[in-house]
Amino acid sequence: MKKTLATLIAAAVFASAPLAAADRYDFDKAHTSILYFVEHMGLSEMQGEFRAFDGELLIDNADITKSSVNVSIDAASLDMDHDKLNEHLKTKDFFDVAGQPKLTFKSTKVESKGENALAVTGDLTLLGVTKPVTLAVTLRKVDSHPFAKRPAIGIHAEGAIKRSDFGMNYGIPNIGDTVKIRIDSETIQAAPAAAEAAKS
Repeated sequence: MKKTLATLIAAAVFASAPLAAADRYDFDKAHTSILYFVEHMGLSEMQGEFRAFDGELLIDNADITKSSVNVSIDAASLDMDHDKLNEHLKTKDFFDVAGQPKLTFKSTKVESKGENALAVTGDLTLLGVTKPVTLAVTLRKVDSHPFAKRPAIGIHAEGAIKRSDFGMNYGIPNIGDTVKIRIDSETIQAAPAAAEAAKS
């Protein structure tokens, strides 16, 4: 019989150390990617990445639907592997990095969608506009991290937004309105000292 999501998380957590009902997990930034994809003139799908961000997960071991995620992304860290394009994307035509330096996502609801699957809905703030966005989340693996010796969760998330909903209208329709989002991350339960400091 396959283990349920909650059982897997609980097993990884308690195999390491007794913890509170909701435990903080930090993103392993060396093994996390925040990607976006947008069509260009119907000829190609271009890929970009945000390389600087901060955030945390709070995992409720008793009820996974009471878990939460909070992420802040540095807009200036966008990278489409082309210097001139990167500079244009930082202007008011797109991300307006000078006026709106951060993108944020704060979850408002977590729903179980079957074996190792969740729907995570949250408020995405982009260009000062906040809209609800739902991400389809798969927990790739829940286990004790072999090096950190603490519980770890591998996460894959996908979603899509219309950039025009946030006031980013430049180039539509030649540059696609729909932006696909893909996030892959290793997260590790915070070290005891860090977890206690976060509570104080």
